[in-house]
Amino acid sequence: MVRRPHPRSPHRKRRRLALLSLLVVVLSMTLGPTPSSAAGTDWWTPSARPSPDSQINVTGEPFKGTNAAGEVRGFVDAHNHIMANEGFGGRLICGRPFSESGVADALKDCPEHYPDGSLAIFDYITKGGDGKHDPVGWPTFKDWPAYDSMTHQQNYYAWIERAWRGGQRVLVNDLVTNGVICSVYFFKDRSCDEMTSIRLQAKLTYDMQDYIDKMYGGTGKGWFRIVTDSAQAREVVKQGKLAVVLGVETSEPFGCKQVLDIAQCDKEDIDKGLDELYDLGVRSMFLCHKFDNALCGVRFDEGGLGTAINVGQFLSTGTFWKTEKCTGPQHDNPIGGASSDAEKDLPAGTEVPEYDENAQCNVRGLTGLGEYAVRGMMKRKMMLEVDHMSVKATGRALDIFEAEQYPGVISSHSWMDLNWTERVYSLGGFVAQYMHGSEEFAKEAKRTDALRDKYKVGYGYGTDMNGVGGWPAPRGADTSNPVKYPFTSVDGGSVIDKQTTGQRTWNLNTDGAAHYGLVPDWIEDIRLVGGQDVVNDLFRGAESYLDTWGASESHKAGVNLAKGRSATASSSESNPFTSYAPGRAVDGDTGTRWASDWSDDQWLRIDLGSTQTVRRVTLDWEKAYGKSYRVELSTDGTNWKTAWSTTSGDGGLDTAQFGATPARYVRVHGLDRGTDWGYSLGEVGIYSG
Repeated sequence: MVRRPHPRSPHRKRRRLALLSLLVVVLSMTLGPTPSSAAGTDWWTPSARPSPDSQINVTGEPFKGTNAAGEVRGFVDAHNHIMANEGFGGRLICGRPFSESGVADALKDCPEHYPDGSLAIFDYITKGGDGKHDPVGWPTFKDWPAYDSMTHQQNYYAWIERAWRGGQRVLVNDLVTNGVICSVYFFKDRSCDEMTSIRLQAKLTYDMQDYIDKMYGGTGKGWFRIVTDSAQAREVVKQGKLAVVLGVETSEPFGCKQVLDIAQCDKEDIDKGLDELYDLGVRSMFLCHKFDNALCGVRFDEGGLGTAINVGQFLSTGTFWKTEKCTGPQHDNPIGGASSDAEKDLPAGTEVPEYDENAQCNVRGLTGLGEYAVRGMMKRKMMLEVDHMSVKATGRALDIFEAEQYPGVISSHSWMDLNWTERVYSLGGFVAQYMHGSEEFAKEAKRTDALRDKYKVGYGYGTDMNGVGGWPAPRGADTSNPVKYPFTSVDGGSVIDKQTTGQRTWNLNTDGAAHYGLVPDWIEDIRLVGGQDVVNDLFRGAESYLDTWGASESHKAGVNLAKGRSATASSSESNPFTSYAPGRAVDGDTGTRWASDWSDDQWLRIDLGSTQTVRRVTLDWEKAYGKSYRVELSTDGTNWKTAWSTTSGDGGLDTAQFGATPARYVRVHGLDRGTDWGYSLGEVGIYSG
């Protein structure tokens, strides 16, 4: 993911002096005047906030309860990384979201960044220049946090508190790391094992909840509430507090990497890993991220960063990304063609491949183990994040969800091809957009506005704070419609002024979205640029996100009426070693299949034993699929009615849905083959619901 820089020797003496200077600053701030934190009768005001600490700069009571329709209100950040400072070896993101020792301890730079940032290697890799900066955080914050600094903490707890006070009611904390980045980065203070980091980040999120609870008088009394089901989340939001959901975004979950296309995990590892994550409270996750793994292929990165990640994939797996022509309107990002210093890490004689610009899709989709993991997540009522999955993998995952009518699919930060949007909404899934600048955010929101109206859903944002992505730059104080401080919150109940921490006051117009506390300011900027309708959709986001989660929890797998039933066919391919008999398509074993002769007009007929109400038929095609075919129904096996048909089949897992129809017999009638072979079905599902 990153270019590997040349190592330098740490400045130990300067580090000691910088730490000594920091202690002096802490003492002076402790003895000097600080903002009042006296307890009052307001439930949202803590009785024991640390002193000194960041200001919140919001007045007024946070809204509670539901609207007239019984819906919760508020914004949802579907993608954030509160604890990313604990990932990647612990020294990539500098500073912590909280510290028992106070703000000066939490908001300080990494040791190697002192005295002037000369060793801030990742900073100059991601930002450019020489990486030099003033490392002092609290109380001066001269150079960080900043909208274009990707190596410094943006999620200090008080900044999150300000976002909550400004109207946010759901926050997804994605536990994140990458073992390869950790291994190649020079500075680290812990293991690079991904699951070890995930466990630590989960623990510290609970510790942060306890830390905030203590300010409010004890367990369960704070505004930061980790939730593990949608009903609990709704209750938290009704109380006016922030519901925090745990997710996972990592490249090799459960150790499921691939080396030379050989999986380094098995089904037992997947089950064990999913069970452990569920017990930690994780309810949503990515199956792949940046590198192809044993579960799925990824959606590529562009430019020099893409080249660097492709190198990282090779170093981790022994394989570069491989592409093919896309079969539909969806496509993966163009692979970065720019050079990268990371190429120096390749073995002698090894070069990054050149890619055909007309072949933008990853050949790697959802693997067999990946399908097992998807179904394992469904079994545990977890939500699947499809951002970062290749379009081939995403398409197959959506096929599975459609076949099972499972709604738990999330696109949380603009990494999914927008051509998938309606399929996500039709399932009951949720879509959020990356924290772009207000102009770009409003423009992208408008592109999918009609679909949100059609499906009556709200919208979300994914800030990706601490996620090394870059955030909205300032539009400038001289713009025609700047954010004017103070301004009123969207619900109208709070007044929001410029945010101050220590000696620094941030202004969105001139500083951009430098840290999480400026999320309310950014939303106000969206209102000014994009209009009230966009903000209204965002304010319905918490309700829609919880709708998706709740529907996933209440989902019940349908009963397959076809399983084990009698099946006949127009023909069956002859093979002396393997049976391709009709019954192989209804035996419940995805490893067997029915295959016809190699000609067009072929059919497979299933006898349900008695007349049943049929509403849905799923067809899991082998490579030999039907391009044009019909699903036909009959009560007597003689008179047939077409319930569903297509002339544009493309294989994979198809779902035919139609109105409730009585039928004893179901026939899949192939008219035009998609290949030179016959028709071949691994499994047919027939459902009444």
